[in-house]
Amino acid sequence: MAVSSSHSSDFPEDTPQLSLSSDQMQHCHHALDYLILKRESSNLIQHEFETLEAKSMKESDVERLKTTICTVAIDDVNLDKNRYPNVLPYDNNNRVILTPRDYINASFVKAPAQNAAQFIATQGPLPHTFEDFWEMVLQNRCPVIVMLTRLVDNNKTLKCGDYFQAEDGPREFGNISVVTKWIKTTGSSLVLRHLEVTKAESEEAPLSVLHIQYPEWPDHGVPKDSLAVREIVSRTYHLPPDVGPIVVHCSAGIGRTGTYCIIHDSIQRILAGDMSALDFANTVHVFRSQRVGMVQTLDQYYFCYKTVVDELEELISRYNPEKSA
Repeated sequence: MAVSSSHSSDFPEDTPQLSLSSDQMQHCHHALDYLILKRESSNLIQHEFETLEAKSMKESDVERLKTTICTVAIDDVNLDKNRYPNVLPYDNNNRVILTPRDYINASFVKAPAQNAAQFIATQGPLPHTFEDFWEMVLQNRCPVIVMLTRLVDNNKTLKCGDYFQAEDGPREFGNISVVTKWIKTTGSSLVLRHLEVTKAESEEAPLSVLHIQYPEWPDHGVPKDSLAVREIVSRTYHLPPDVGPIVVHCSAGIGRTGTYCIIHDSIQRILAGDMSALDFANTVHVFRSQRVGMVQTLDQYYFCYKTVVDELEELISRYNPEKSA
């Protein structure tokens, strides 16, 4: 799937179907047996999450350490670029650095595994950071943006600025232009947009971006089923391994964002035969070391298990040995 062409056929409107190899089928069976056995012991999963929470920094520690580990984020020139004062990127190598503006509230997130996907976890853009957001997408040649929030939730709270809707023609953000090539709503409540992003006077080819919005995922909660989240993962199966990171955001960029990243990372690594992906607790711990608060609630942690199990079961049910030969 090309990501630099301007043709709308770059991203299929129908959900791509993954054909498993015989090795991948074995990986799925092995992982599924382990996860189902573990899921049957809900106390074990709860204990895992409670242990993770005990390892996390307390709010008092976070406030004290801001001045040592989040110094760029709390600099006077950057403070108003943060949607929430307690969700800040660390100063370490995971902070996304823009040129020439430098700061954006975004973090590179990746498991320490050869076959792991790389994500950019970020907050819902603010009106005065729209240009920064698109600059980040262009600089990192990001092929997909996964948006896990509405612009405004049910109690009228603004969760994210409108940085993408360009149905009536191009939208300009500084010297960056965003054009909508097509829009589609799927049966699982996803809104798909094929966007073309161009920077004036740049020698880079226009960037085709698949924007996937799932507006029905409630803040601090989980969806009623895993179908839409699994469809998002399915729409990235065929991306080449050498493309840029996948941008994932909700409002703060940690709860729903962290949950999706765990699900996507785990499925991708299982298909590659990396069974260390079955240690969800370790992956959450690693992701939290790269961005604060990834996966916020016990329900979200349970949802990681449910969604990965559901996807493995579906992949196995669709397996066709003739196609894997």
